[in-house]
Amino acid sequence: MQLKARTQAQKGFTLIELMIVVAIIGILAAVALPQYRTYTSRAKAANAITVGDAYKSAVALCIQEQGGSKTGCSLGDKGIPGTVKTKEVSKVEVSDGDITLTLNDIGTGTEGKTITFKVADVVGDAVIWKTDTTIDAANNTVLIDSIKKNNASS
Repeated sequence: MQLKARTQAQKGFTLIELMIVVAIIGILAAVALPQYRTYTSRAKAANAITVGDAYKSAVALCIQEQGGSKTGCSLGDKGIPGTVKTKEVSKVEVSDGDITLTLNDIGTGTEGKTITFKVADVVGDAVIWKTDTTIDAANNTVLIDSIKKNNASS
């Protein structure tokens, strides 16, 4: 009587293999999620700035038509459109050429904060803009850099 040794092929994965896969996925998620949040915040800031660009063009045209003076270039006057609302911008204000965008939530602690485009100088037909924001720098340095980088002057 001979005993035959049965060899069975392994089916499935061992516990340690599964634990390694879960650890790898966890590490990838820990790296990817903050990068994704940064990416979406920058995209939302770019969309908000795009809203401001239409007003910058209208204000620049108003200033040129007034011979270099920004006085009276306000919301709803002299070809400057009324306020608009988007997913990123809750309100637009224009007063004597200065444009203020009030933000919706585009990143950590940005609800109700503003991006301001001020006329810094008028050189010939060109309007030079100074960009500023009330977003807290402690939590949003990447977002602030994105806002100021995407504009001609800061």
